[in-house]
Formats: sequence, structure tokens, C-alpha cells
Amino acid sequence: MELKEHIIDLPKKVYIGYDIIDNIKEYILSLNLSGPFLVVTGPLVRKIITDKIIENFKDESVEVVEVKIASIDEVNKVEELAKSSKINTIIGVGGGNIIDVAKYVAYRIGKEFVSLPTAPSHDGITSPFASIKGLGKPTSVKAKGPIAIIADINVLASAPRRLINAGIGDTIGKITAVRDWQLAAKLRGEYYGDYTASLALMSAKHALSCAKILDKDIRAGVRVLTEALISSGVAMGMAGSTRPASGSEHLFAHAIEILYPDKALHGELVALGTILMAYIHGINWKKIKKAMKKVGLPTKAKQLGIPDEIVIKALTIAHTIRPERYTILGDRGLTWEAAEKIAKETGVIE
Repeated sequence: MELKEHIIDLPKKVYIGYDIIDNIKEYILSLNLSGPFLVVTGPLVRKIITDKIIENFKDESVEVVEVKIASIDEVNKVEELAKSSKINTIIGVGGGNIIDVAKYVAYRIGKEFVSLPTAPSHDGITSPFASIKGLGKPTSVKAKGPIAIIADINVLASAPRRLINAGIGDTIGKITAVRDWQLAAKLRGEYYGDYTASLALMSAKHALSCAKILDKDIRAGVRVLTEALISSGVAMGMAGSTRPASGSEHLFAHAIEILYPDKALHGELVALGTILMAYIHGINWKKIKKAMKKVGLPTKAKQLGIPDEIVIKALTIAHTIRPERYTILGDRGLTWEAAEKIAKETGVIE
């Protein structure tokens, strides 16, 4: 399918290195970004990193706001502060929830956004999309892509191992997401970008390679993962949608999040969904599962405290989460019997 116009939204600069957080002011001013600045952060990261940033910007006008979850209420709170303080640049410092709020507020008020992740837990650190609760749907919405990403590997490598593993889980999902995209192109005439899809698949390949590196050298492994997450976000920016990074495995994850909220990390659910959807696609789900086990990702729902019936129910409703997004689940989805069979044969439930 030919597109009349295709706009590619990419970061201007990506800074990756060790102890580079001390250079943040230099990076931001080199991009001609001006204050007042708003640092959006969370209670768990404020003392570790935000104070360093404030120290760097002691000669500039800086506001700091804490958010706990990526909800529309938090978005409204941050937006109100940004407007009243006449903020020109928003810096998101934290994990996925914090960065999602920061970039969505930047999008709503038309200001620049800088991403400074503190955990490599998902590809939202780069993408021009955000997941915000309270908008009436669990899927991603358009947000402001970062003008710059500042990825300090020492900071990212100090994140809890569970968050690092979740980032691997989120990235592995590109294997089935790209298959779904190819299917939609063939059956629905949807736009498909070969290069963009290849970039997403390369991200998944690098995430899988982390399994061999993390236990030997956590910083080297996290660097590979961070670069994979950034590549995945860039793929979404190039595609102009989340298509290369989000397919049936994400629909399953969103369905679980609706049926059984706040029980597992997003990347963990995506990883489980990837096993299930790889089985349906007829690709080597056993190899994917083996790699997940090696990393330390859960491969059974009970490891996350999710009941079997919730998994089966999620499989039967996943296709309704985003009806306009065609995937291997089709328009009618799975029957209860088919869903139960798939979940049992892959070992996701017993």
C-alpha cells in the first residue's frame, strides 16, 4: 500500500555511555534547548539522580515534579505545572511510567522532550507513543518523540534485575509483532516497511543475545539491551506507528492488564504473549521460551501469580483490544477450547 505522506519522527541525538549524567547540561544546551526546564521524575529515583540534574542546572530555572503512575490524572497535574511555569523543555527521568507522562505532556503542550531512562524496562524510552491509564483504552497513544536520549549505562545497570529482564521481554515481542504486520499487509493492504521491520527484528535478536552477556558482565549486557530498546523505538518513529513493535503478543499483555491489573510487569506479559503467539504463527516458540528461561524471565503464568483461567480469557478477548489492528488472532479471536489448548501445549498454564 502506497502512503501519500510518511513523516519519520526520530531523535536528534542519542548519548550512551558511562557516568554521562554529569554532562546533561552540556548535552541539552548543545541542542539549543532553553529553560525553564521541568524535570518529571518518581519517588524512587529522585534522590539518586534528580538531585544531580538540579545541581547541573543550578544557574537555570528548573521545576521538579514527581509522578507515581502513568495516568491521565498525573498527566493533568504535570501539564498544569508546565503551563503555569511557562516550561520550554521537559526532561523525563525514570522508568516507563515517568517517561510516558513526560512525553505525553510535551506532546499536549507542544514542547521539546528529553528522555533520561533509569531502567531499561521497555522501548518507550525512544518511541513517540505513550501508554496512559484513564484514556478509555489500554493501548498506546501519540506522544512527543524525544529530541534526545541520555542513556547512562551505570544508572541503567543498577536497576533491579527484574526490570532489566522485562526490557528483554518487551523486545523479544518484536518477533511476533513483525509477523503480524506482514500478515496485515498481505490480507488488509496495510503499509509495511521492510527496513523498519528489519530494524525491529534486529532489536529482538540483540535482546536475546543479552542472555549470554548479562551474567558475565551486567553493564555490557545492559548496553546491548539499551541499544536494542532504542532501535525498537526508532523503528516505531520510522513507521509512524507502533506496528513494528506491537502485535498480538501486546494485545494479550493488554488483555491481562485489564483482567488482572498490576500483577506483572508489561515486558513480562509481552514475553508470555510472545511464546503463545509464536506457537500460533508456527514459528519456533520452544527456542524463544528457552532463551527467556536463560535470562530469568517467567515462562509460566503461575510464576507471576496469574490464574490459568485469566490467561485463557485473555487469549479469547485479545483480538477485541484494538479491533483496527489486524493480527494472527483475526477478527473473531480464539475459542475457549483453542485458547486452553495453546496455553497448555506451550506450558504457559498447566
